[in-house]
Amino acid sequence: MHTVNAMSYQDFDFELNGQEALLEDIFPGFNEHDRIGVVVREVGGGTGASAVLMSALTRFYDFFRPNLGVEPGQQFIYPEFFVFHVGEKYMTHYWMDIWPPHKEVIVEDDPEQILEAINDRGITRLLVEDMDLLEPIFLKETVNAAKHRIVTALAYSPSGRIENSDVKITSCEAAEKNVMDTIKMSEGLSNDTMEELFQRRESLKINGRVTETYRRIEVADALHMLTRNIEPGPTTRSYFALLELEAEIEA
Repeated sequence: MHTVNAMSYQDFDFELNGQEALLEDIFPGFNEHDRIGVVVREVGGGTGASAVLMSALTRFYDFFRPNLGVEPGQQFIYPEFFVFHVGEKYMTHYWMDIWPPHKEVIVEDDPEQILEAINDRGITRLLVEDMDLLEPIFLKETVNAAKHRIVTALAYSPSGRIENSDVKITSCEAAEKNVMDTIKMSEGLSNDTMEELFQRRESLKINGRVTETYRRIEVADALHMLTRNIEPGPTTRSYFALLELEAEIEA
């Protein structure tokens, strides 16, 4: 909750199709019960979705003001926002208020396993890295659960700018400081990698403020953009083996 007093919802500017907008125009019906998930597949990937995360968390805290704080009777709470690291953990997003640590979810590089993790956390707003639509293998139950629950999906780019965007969010200095701290405090990043990420963030500035772009997509399409790997991994293969055994028993 170190962001509570450092920034506010009014510090962000939103555009939808080139027109001034609100977060609720991008995430219709956004409320304190929403759960945002960002699927990350590379080092620094989550920073490309930082404007959504940081603006949404300030809006989240607005639902609890003026009772936020650590004093008796006050509400000490973090939003239910999650980062799904595909294959391995790429960064630590604590400084972007992804906390406690269990909200940094490391998941097998397998479409079914990624979507299961998303379902298990009850994600209602999903961000995926922009890519061509593929044909992954899912259990139908997993897909149906996701389509039933997820309200909004956005495509983002780790670079912060996406082609054919219809959403633009201009961030604030305090939010960008948290992004910089996320890069600095993440273990295992080389100096060259950090410098590359710093330069990437600098290139997003317009009149001194970082501006990121996104594209609204259908939830069904987002499920085909979770990873470039379409082959089921060992866990999912074990599911199919179980289904085959069940079919043999019933035959």
